[in-house]
Amino acid sequence: MNLLSLMDWKKEDLTGVLDISEEIRGQLTDDLKGKTAAMLFEKPSTRTRVSFEVGIHQMGGHPMYMDATTTQLSRGESVRDMASVMSRYVDLFIARVNSQKFLDEFAEWSGIPVINALSDLYHPCQALADVLTICRSRGPGKMKVAFVGDGNNNVTHSLMLASSLLGYEMWVASPGDFGPDASVVRKAVSNHEDNGGGLNITDDAGEAVRNADVITTDVWVSMGREDRDERIEALTPYQVNASLVQGAKKDFIFLHCLPAHVGQEVTGEVIYGKNSLVFDQAENRLHAQKGLMRLLMSKQI
Repeated sequence: MNLLSLMDWKKEDLTGVLDISEEIRGQLTDDLKGKTAAMLFEKPSTRTRVSFEVGIHQMGGHPMYMDATTTQLSRGESVRDMASVMSRYVDLFIARVNSQKFLDEFAEWSGIPVINALSDLYHPCQALADVLTICRSRGPGKMKVAFVGDGNNNVTHSLMLASSLLGYEMWVASPGDFGPDASVVRKAVSNHEDNGGGLNITDDAGEAVRNADVITTDVWVSMGREDRDERIEALTPYQVNASLVQGAKKDFIFLHCLPAHVGQEVTGEVIYGKNSLVFDQAENRLHAQKGLMRLLMSKQI
């Protein structure tokens, strides 16, 4: 079993991770005793690298950091060959990469669990932390979750899929050219038919956040984007600020995957305000990923 995205996960897979995450929260375990987890990074990282390294250590394993530029991938080694070799050395492969295609191909030839720690299309580990934070704050049950900003990014896609598995009412508010990927929309709609809730895509941020339990956003210009000025101009009306959040429930929670560009996608009074749980959310990356690693390794037995 892998976590390449949440596209092929079922509700019980997601709730299983959430349950395990709470069960072992703050504990040292031996799930990875004597095992090595390789972590390949093509992109800069703070939370992802630290949370995985600490989590692997707390589970008794050895985290091995690999900068992609210093591997033979940089000299043209095929993904197939690397996957075949790494499967004979290590027990778990975690990758933060530029292309989802790399992960899909690696998993095809890998004999060990593969975790997507971020790609161009998906950021499933972030979504696990997001819904863990929501569940801890709001409890189980119906929820209105509003994403405001760039709907066509990895964070939005993964949160849409997680929300559809848990039966949330998910709203995505973006300019017309910034809507989510069509394949993700189709999968989320299908999941909602099985699990309840629904997906709503709009260009009206006020409508999206009206009576929302959760408001979340992400940076407007992701790593590697060159169209900075055009994106900022298009997304400026979608800033999460004090005026916008007045339409949400009074006890709404604000989430952001971090790092944030305070003053662009969100104002300081929101991200550092009383409704913000962004640092709890960041901590939950550690707990959710430990739950994920226990689940994936248990499937190997």
